[in-house]
Amino acid sequence: MRWALVRISLAVTSMVVLAFAVPLGLVVQEMAGDRAIGNAERQAAAIGPVLAITGDRDQLERAVASTEAGAAGRMAVWLPTADAPDPADPGREALVIGDPHTSDEDFRAFTEFARAATLEVPGGVILLQPTAVSGERIAVVEVFVPDADLATGVTTAWLVLAGVGIALVAGSLVIADRLGRRTVRPAEQLAGAARRLGEGRLDVRVPEAGPAELREAAVAFNSMADQVVRLLANERELAADLSHRLRTPLTVLRLNTATLGEGDAADQTRHAVDQLEAEIDQIIHTVREQRSHSPESAGTGERGEVDAAEVIRERMAFWSALAEDEGREARLSGADAPVRVPVPRADLVAALDAMLGNVFRHTPEGTAFAVDVHHASTDDAVIVLVSDAGEGIADPDAALRRGHGHGGPGSTGLGLDIVRRLAESTGGDLRIGRSVLGGAEIRLWLARGGTAADGGPGRDPGPARRRAQARRRTRHQAPPSPLPGKRR
Repeated sequence: MRWALVRISLAVTSMVVLAFAVPLGLVVQEMAGDRAIGNAERQAAAIGPVLAITGDRDQLERAVASTEAGAAGRMAVWLPTADAPDPADPGREALVIGDPHTSDEDFRAFTEFARAATLEVPGGVILLQPTAVSGERIAVVEVFVPDADLATGVTTAWLVLAGVGIALVAGSLVIADRLGRRTVRPAEQLAGAARRLGEGRLDVRVPEAGPAELREAAVAFNSMADQVVRLLANERELAADLSHRLRTPLTVLRLNTATLGEGDAADQTRHAVDQLEAEIDQIIHTVREQRSHSPESAGTGERGEVDAAEVIRERMAFWSALAEDEGREARLSGADAPVRVPVPRADLVAALDAMLGNVFRHTPEGTAFAVDVHHASTDDAVIVLVSDAGEGIADPDAALRRGHGHGGPGSTGLGLDIVRRLAESTGGDLRIGRSVLGGAEIRLWLARGGTAADGGPGRDPGPARRRAQARRRTRHQAPPSPLPGKRR
């Protein structure tokens, strides 16, 4: 495109220059000729007064020699004598003063018209100027104008016109090249970005530069790339979440296989469950690894609202059956009154299953656990505490980073990451501390009127103070000091 614009500019500018330069050069050439002929006419007119006064040869020769043309040998005077009153009469001779360049035949042909004329001869042009003398006789003044005088200044004028034309063409090419570069460079950047995006580089973006149309195309491309990143991130998160949710029924299967006793069938069942768990863990690790190497998505998941107390009672009923089989004491408090939280039901179920599943997966059989729900009608926060009487968590910070690949053996590193993302989607957070039962305590803090951490309406000072009060009450009930033990 760039060279096409340059070629178009070259063609258009060349035609314009030729359309103006050629006629202008011809006009300059014609003006130079007219100027030379006019000068010759003035010199011929200067001899007229002398011819009117005298016919003396010596005086006429001195008058001719005093002119520029006469001094250069380019002027002659055809003067009829008394014996030859008519210079056109072929039988008589005329007196010729100076250096004539006109032949007798041309002279006789000219005298038939008796008016000024120009004749082209080799090397230039002759001006013949008739002048009346005494006795009704006609003298003719001849002035020779060489070709050099006819073309005086023409070559310089043509060179100047050529230089101006070349400068105009070169300037137009430079301007066309700059404009073409300004137009083509954003198009090349857009094409390159599209090619790199097709190769899988999701972080590529296009600067919004160039003409208005290309700026709009860049904005559309960047929006498309952001949407692709969001869709891929949501797809990977969905795959990871669905894979992790499979661990809940898988945990039940693994616990039930422990009651099968001995035998080939029991061993095969336990082996199949272990193999299935390993495959699910591999899927989760693969998806999380892809997410860690892709640009962070700015999109949010589907929003909703659910009764947290109802969901907690339902999940505790499910896990209490397994707790009874393993001899665990389970306790639930604070989930009697309805309390609405701004999260989808499926996400809250996944978060609760992740926290309760950790208790069964990482504590010995017979370990007690409890779920406490703290909320008040004046508070804009709901706090869910999952406590156990196990060994606790050695490194709470590392446990919360497992969503980025720091999980230990037997852990996908995704459970607490699901819980953390759910809390942050409401403007809350997730903390790990020491429980009143002596083991670990997972504190899920959900904001009821807050916004997601990725942006939204700001919080007013009133709710912020109430959230701070809720956090202080929670710290008073369960100080967040980590304990040594297993990692989750």
